[in-house]
Amino acid sequence: MKTYAAVIEYLFARLPMFTRDGASAIKKDVGNTLAFCEVLGNPQNQFKTIHIAGTNGKGSSSHMLASILASAGYKTGLYTSPHLLDFRERIRINGTMISEASVIDFVLTHKDFIEELQPSFFEVTVAMAFDHFAKEEVDIAIIEVGLGGRLDSTNIITPEVCLITNIGMDHMNLLGDTLVEIAGEKAGIIKPQVPVVVSEKDPAIADVFITKAQAMEAPLCFATDRRQVLSTKLVEAGMKVNVLRLEDSQQQDWLLDLSGSYQQKNILGVLSVVDVLREQGWKINDTQIATGLSQVKTSTGLQGRWQILSKDPLVICDTGHNEDGIKEVVRNIEATPHQRLHIVIGAMRDKDLSHMLPQLPQDALYYFCSPDMPRAMPANELAEKAAGYGLKGLAYAEVPQALAAAKEQYEPQDLVFVGGSNFVVAEILALYRP
Repeated sequence: MKTYAAVIEYLFARLPMFTRDGASAIKKDVGNTLAFCEVLGNPQNQFKTIHIAGTNGKGSSSHMLASILASAGYKTGLYTSPHLLDFRERIRINGTMISEASVIDFVLTHKDFIEELQPSFFEVTVAMAFDHFAKEEVDIAIIEVGLGGRLDSTNIITPEVCLITNIGMDHMNLLGDTLVEIAGEKAGIIKPQVPVVVSEKDPAIADVFITKAQAMEAPLCFATDRRQVLSTKLVEAGMKVNVLRLEDSQQQDWLLDLSGSYQQKNILGVLSVVDVLREQGWKINDTQIATGLSQVKTSTGLQGRWQILSKDPLVICDTGHNEDGIKEVVRNIEATPHQRLHIVIGAMRDKDLSHMLPQLPQDALYYFCSPDMPRAMPANELAEKAAGYGLKGLAYAEVPQALAAAKEQYEPQDLVFVGGSNFVVAEILALYRP
């Protein structure tokens, strides 16, 4: 096991992996992560962190904050999941992925302990990230929760600030059947005296965060109580967002290189986190915020968020894969001029499609597919379920086959959208990789 490919194959094949195995891979406590980090010298205590949870928006928000902090001159770690094309996307410093040599060295050094501990794939990855950030002496690291929050492997840090983004219906088999239950799991990242920002104030669940923050004596703010978006405008470089700061009625224009409509929700949480950091003494000026927001994709490598893959034919992908995510995707589709709409879509077996499929437009041509993943729902089964919601199309065994069929049917002024799952998007991105 001397090559990067061999080490990655070992991790993928040897360890329980949620993306492949589903709920059976989830270890519902932080014991293994604590044990692993103890062996590593508790690297999670050797650098500052920001902890981010949420159903949708946590990935984009993590990348925005990483870009802003790097623009402000801080050596910034970023831990996210899942990856799309390369495992190393999960662990970055100032946009640079962990080296293949570092991955090899970590796994070979700790292989015996991994065999003894029997951790999940995610637990090993979290430990690797913390070890890497400590060794590289980052100033701060943005740590994205994998699933939920309370029992997530990342929940062993004491951050400078916590951010909780949108709460929606997803992973109900693991997190609960109601928004209140799901919010309770996300609120599990709130720590004693650590400030917490919640991006959206949903009256149905606001009390969950208020109660937990009071119990933890943690200063709490809802970003929508501080700012509101007055307008957005799509431009060649991305999206201009006009934001009103409520305390002094000051308006600020921000240019995002991320053009999905949902980013107007995420930016409010991000700006409120920056407020907290500034209050703590972090040096971040408005110019650095503007630079960071306008260069998220280039400075962090973020992909798959309302990403235009080609203009002729017009092919756009997005990783939204639950009720709220699909609602936002549909808003973006409606805002994109087109004649016919072609949708290439796949899903995982454990996905609650009863919340997702009703959001999709019935007047589109569908190309149902199954990503190359054991957890994937067979294309025929997805087509059958979709038909119950008035969505009509053909089933294709493989993602590239479905895209090829959509492009064959494409005519000028049409739009091909690809999504439904991170793994569908990952296979499409691989096809468009330079």
